[in-house]
Amino acid sequence: MQDDKLRNYIKNVLQNMPADWLNLTTHRLDIYEEKLAKTQFLEQFENLYNNNNATTNALRALPTAYDYIRLGHPLSSVLEWTLAKLYRTNPENIISFSSQTIPVLAVLRANLLANKNTQIVYTSALPASFDSEVLNHVYGYQFELKKVDSLEAIPEFDGSTVLIVEQEAICDFTIPTNVDFYINTHPELGSFVVVNGEQNDAYIPEIQHVRRRETIAMTPANSFKALKGLIDEPYDAVVTDVAQNKAKVTKLINEITNTHTKALVGSSGLSIQYAIVMGLIDYALENHAGKDIKIVVPPNCYGGTNDQARRVAACLNNVEVVDFAVDGNNDMVESIDTVLSNIAAQDAVPFIIAEIPTNPRVEVPNLTDLSNVLRKKRTTPKGETAVEPIFILDQTFCPNVHFLGDTDILADVSTISYASGSKFPSGGKCTAGYCVGNHKTSVFIEKIEKHLHLCDNEATPLQYEILATQMPSMTQRIKDAYANTREFVSFIQEVLPDANINFVSEELAAQGFTPSVFSLDLPTKGNTAEEKEAYKRALNLKLIDLMITEIPEESKYCVSYGQLKGCYWTIPATSTQGTTKEGDKDYIARVALSPNMDLERHKKVFLDFVNSI
Repeated sequence: MQDDKLRNYIKNVLQNMPADWLNLTTHRLDIYEEKLAKTQFLEQFENLYNNNNATTNALRALPTAYDYIRLGHPLSSVLEWTLAKLYRTNPENIISFSSQTIPVLAVLRANLLANKNTQIVYTSALPASFDSEVLNHVYGYQFELKKVDSLEAIPEFDGSTVLIVEQEAICDFTIPTNVDFYINTHPELGSFVVVNGEQNDAYIPEIQHVRRRETIAMTPANSFKALKGLIDEPYDAVVTDVAQNKAKVTKLINEITNTHTKALVGSSGLSIQYAIVMGLIDYALENHAGKDIKIVVPPNCYGGTNDQARRVAACLNNVEVVDFAVDGNNDMVESIDTVLSNIAAQDAVPFIIAEIPTNPRVEVPNLTDLSNVLRKKRTTPKGETAVEPIFILDQTFCPNVHFLGDTDILADVSTISYASGSKFPSGGKCTAGYCVGNHKTSVFIEKIEKHLHLCDNEATPLQYEILATQMPSMTQRIKDAYANTREFVSFIQEVLPDANINFVSEELAAQGFTPSVFSLDLPTKGNTAEEKEAYKRALNLKLIDLMITEIPEESKYCVSYGQLKGCYWTIPATSTQGTTKEGDKDYIARVALSPNMDLERHKKVFLDFVNSI
């Protein structure tokens, strides 16, 4: 790095940064303003740079980087900002990825929807996972591939020109004027894309949104390594035994889920979910040619799941999202029965995505009835047997419950289970997610693995190492966190009996459903429905503010769950349901407890809250 001031500042930042920048995945909502989220972190970071302030306290006080780790965390944001400074461009024009291929897919997706041509140019080789035939046939992307001997040989083109360069010095680049998107790739670190020219600025939010929903930013550890390289400092990361860690993690997943099919691990929960959906679409195109595909999702489920499904459907003419209600006055089993009957009447292919327990209402359907309705034989209008549904089960809240074993409740239903690894599997230390299926899904797992690799979305070596370290204690941590949660719920019921608490019953807990999260509808008052809703929303925030103020070392305003310590509070409507339709959002408090926390202190502060209202 030639700029001495910039080099020295980044050196000080890397020395003084809060440990959480490197070691945790959580973000604090109390220093997060959604309307300013895309700019606020870097604006304030720039102010620190201008004042040469790189103290730990100043860095810790920065607002949360945009939207969790997927779309940007402190270190990936600092890396992008630093490169922008060096190459005299705007920070938003440089977007980092853990994947080598997804930035290319992001441009292809935008051009598919805009009906614009794309040429992909490369000088040596494409990323190993790049598969032109599958991208065209399954994803619907259209493009021309051209290998050139030099950058000067890049031909003019009526459309977008994407240049892919693989090099060890990932932060070094020179962009030809006739290139719209310059992508530097590195087999270990990932990649970044530079959006070149004002005429392409409209692509920036589109590329960022792909990173938000189908993959992750360059990981904290790899961003740290890239920054170390920029300031010419050696960085001796511990070399992990990837094969050993991978074997250990997949074995643990099989043991925890009572399965024996191949377990797959992605860079995040949404990365693995994207591989599931695209892998199943690939299977359907091959085995149910000509039939429409229906992705069935609850309208109030986690916003990433909901949004991703709709984004996939937007790109493919034969794919449609179908809503089904699961919470409150709606019964999941009845909703699935109705939806599957309608899909059979259309002779279409059904994929159902559901959370058990549901989020945020923490409800569990009658599992025998669920199994029966999923196994029910249906016919098409022509009297033919309808395509059987594939059930995609989000098990993040209770990853230890056995659904898929040969004698378990969903053994005879084509079921794939997945979980976000940022929750209990890693205790909040990494984002990696995993999936596994029952004995009926081996062929589906093969397709899912194919698309996980195509998107270069497999977990990183460090993510495997973290999971290998954390997962052996997961079952005990779930048990201990549930005990804390049950005690806290019982206490709230005692001191605030008018509150409506959504949590599993003792009977469900005895069946193995032991989540450590509950939702809390606080008592309200007012003369109209609007007044009551406004009062409740204000009371939610008053409670959370009190908790994080009185117990700042443990209580956090955060969307996390399954952490190693502390207590996490959020309002789903303003966090996890960010892209959910307004009418389906839940303006309630969601509380997640850990196995390691001062429960008596939390009880005392909650009682203070009760006495104040």
